[in-house]
Amino acid sequence: MDDTVLQSLAARLGQQLLSRKLKMATAESCTGGWIAKIITDIDGSSGWFEGGIVSYSNALKQQLLEVPEAQLIEHGAVSRPVVESMACGVLKQTGSQLAVAVSGIAGPGGGTAEKPVGTVWLAWASSDGMLKSECCHFKGDRSQVRWQTVEYALRGLLDYSPGG
Repeated sequence: MDDTVLQSLAARLGQQLLSRKLKMATAESCTGGWIAKIITDIDGSSGWFEGGIVSYSNALKQQLLEVPEAQLIEHGAVSRPVVESMACGVLKQTGSQLAVAVSGIAGPGGGTAEKPVGTVWLAWASSDGMLKSECCHFKGDRSQVRWQTVEYALRGLLDYSPGG
């Protein structure tokens, strides 16, 4: 769990976005702003990073990211519909061209048989209509689950960036 790996991914992402004159944003729950932190560790990130919304509570997911209450009730915060709504919501709120959203159960508590600790939903969205999501099951303690989520989110941004 070396942050230099994450910083290297973020630097590559920044170069890619700058070369295409694109900006991105994050909507984070279980990572608590860690994706945005890694990105803003990169000198010059203001040229390609608009910002992020940390929406840990369901109320803020609804208020700041326009996640429908019905999705939260029916599927729970850690679900495809909610994370896709988060990604689309942060695109809308920031006017960015690319976004990532994450919501998961980092542990040590909070897991269920249906959604065990380590379950994380990620979504990537772009202003040109791309919307992809994926459920991951990461192993390890709270810090390891969160680190793996950040890494996976950054790799997904590199894979899904518009024009990529």
